[in-house]
Amino acid sequence: MTTLALGPSWLDPDYLIGTFGLIGVLAIVFAESGLLIGFFLPGDSLLFTTGLLVTTGKLDDLPLWAVCTLIVLAAVIGDQVGYLFGRKVGPALFKRPDSKLFKQENVEKAHDFFEKYGPKSLVLARFVPIVRTFTPIIAGVSRMNYRSFITYNIIGGTLWGAGVTLLGAALGKVDFVHKHIEAILILIVLISVLPIAIEILRARSKGKKEAADPGPSPDVPPAQRGRHAKR
Repeated sequence: MTTLALGPSWLDPDYLIGTFGLIGVLAIVFAESGLLIGFFLPGDSLLFTTGLLVTTGKLDDLPLWAVCTLIVLAAVIGDQVGYLFGRKVGPALFKRPDSKLFKQENVEKAHDFFEKYGPKSLVLARFVPIVRTFTPIIAGVSRMNYRSFITYNIIGGTLWGAGVTLLGAALGKVDFVHKHIEAILILIVLISVLPIAIEILRARSKGKKEAADPGPSPDVPPAQRGRHAKR
């Protein structure tokens, strides 16, 4: 295994797993799933690396199914904590000032994501960094039906937690992956942030269009607007 040449060493999956083991993996998955301070943690690449190390016998002595089960539990419980936090804090979250670890725009992105996709956003958000941390909190703020939340929380936690880990375990048996593990991890990071990049580009494009087309003057009566348009 090589060191991921992207970001500080303490965010490198190999370093985190080598230092803290499976307990560290579970703690990070829990934090990234629902704690405000967990949005910057490397969830996708961490799970992929975990699966790879398990299948090669380099991570503890637990079988793959047990590791996946623990990861899913950590993910589901993390979202549960985020939901309860959102219900307790409520609208105050949207008034909280920015700090080094908290940005209001992250809350707004998660809120827009939740409004756009509804309950299934709890599943989709699992695969979008930053958004996956804030979405369960927004679900709590919106007082989403608890039974629906639990259902989508379990589905999302299973697909993401077990799915990405199993993907790492499956590809971990391929020699090409072992030889190019650093490039593979960087690719996973880039793919995971792609939805955010696309959303940013869309927002900028929409902002430019609105700036270029301010619309009719509010001082002109509707009837006269039609006349001006015909001329």
